[in-house]
Parts: sequence; structure tokens; C-alpha cells
Amino acid sequence: MQATGPGRPPSGRPPQTPRAAGLQTPRAAGLAGIVFALLLAAAIVLIRLGIPEGADAVSPEGFSDSARRTAVRTAIALVPFAGIFFLWFLGAVRAHVGEGEDKFLATVFLGSGLVFTATMFGAAAAAGAVLSTAHPAGPTPSLPTWDFGRHFAYTLMIGYAMRMAAVFTCSLSVIGHRLGVLPRWLTVLGFLTTLTLLFVSSNVPWAELVFPAWSLVIGAYIFVVAGRDARIPAAD
Repeated sequence: MQATGPGRPPSGRPPQTPRAAGLQTPRAAGLAGIVFALLLAAAIVLIRLGIPEGADAVSPEGFSDSARRTAVRTAIALVPFAGIFFLWFLGAVRAHVGEGEDKFLATVFLGSGLVFTATMFGAAAAAGAVLSTAHPAGPTPSLPTWDFGRHFAYTLMIGYAMRMAAVFTCSLSVIGHRLGVLPRWLTVLGFLTTLTLLFVSSNVPWAELVFPAWSLVIGAYIFVVAGRDARIPAAD
């Protein structure tokens, strides 16, 4: 029987280095960020097309169009999965940062991410309420009821969810910059995204798409860099 030393497990296989083990987490974070970004962007586009606001806003009668209702139904179905992948992304990033995280920034990062998820789910529920108020085969809902549901959905999505997304983006950019895991250009992109979500998204339609766009970029960066580093042999 082969003797086992203190640095070798009973199976005789060399132990996995901490560096190689830790690389699995950022790749998972990158993949989750990419999937989340695609799902959220699709949901936002479908909501915008199904329930327009501003000059393009539709009446309850106009919402009886089957294409608009299908778009909203699809968006509502995508949001829970976007939230699941976002939480996976959040947890994977925190696990990768580990003991090196700043407690204050980590609290803001985690809190803003959780509040964003909750408000995003609330916006989807409000959009579902709008969907239920317009029955093609039944009576048309009153205009105040219709406007309330539509404005409530957009207020949750733009006024609250995107503000929390701004805090999330800013805190992650600062954490990545302090730890040296994000390049300068990606940190600057995060700050520009934060400013857009805070001050532009509530006044410019479609501006909220900068958040899934940023998530796609940072997810792809983490995934590519982690995959490249995984091919580098760990030092003995």
C-alpha cells in the first residue's frame, strides 16, 4: 500500500492548488452575468414594445392587440430567470472576492443587488397587472385603472430598480478597481453606466438598457480572463 504524505490525499492524486480551485468561481460569475444581461435586455425590450409610454403610449383598447400582450407575457416569463442568474452572478462575485472585500462596499454591493432583484420582480408583477386589466373579450378597463398599472410598472422598473442597479454597478466597479481585478477602462465604463442610470434613464426612453449592456461586457470580460488564466499552469 502506498504511503500518503501530509501534502498528498489518500488517493495519491496531487492536491488542487487554491489558485486553480478559485478560478471556477469567476468563470461561473462571468457566465451568469452574460445570461442575466441577455434575459434582462430581452425583457426590457419586450416591455417597452408591449406597453409603450410617453408619446407612444397605447390606450386599453390598443393593448388588446395580441402581439403586445404576447410581448408582455414573454417579458414576465423571462424576469424570474433573469433574477436567478443575477443572484448567481452576485454570489459568485462575492465568493471570488472573499476575505479581500471591503465590508462597507460589500454591504452596499449585496444590498443593492437584492433590492434590485426585488424591485425588478415587482415591476414584472405590475406589468402582469396591466396585462390582466385589458381583456379583449370583456369590458375595457377605465383609463385611470389602466394608467395606474402602466405608470406603476414603469416607476418600479426605471425609478427604483435602475437606481439600485446604479448603486450595484458603482460598488462593483469600486471593488474591482481597489482589488485590481478590473482594468481602468471597465471601471470608467461602470461609472458612466452609474451616472446614466441615476440621472438619464428616468428621462430618456430605452436608456435603462445600459445596465444589461454593462453586465454583458463585465460578464464576458470575467469569463474570458478567467478562462485564459485557467490555461496558465499554477506555480509549484
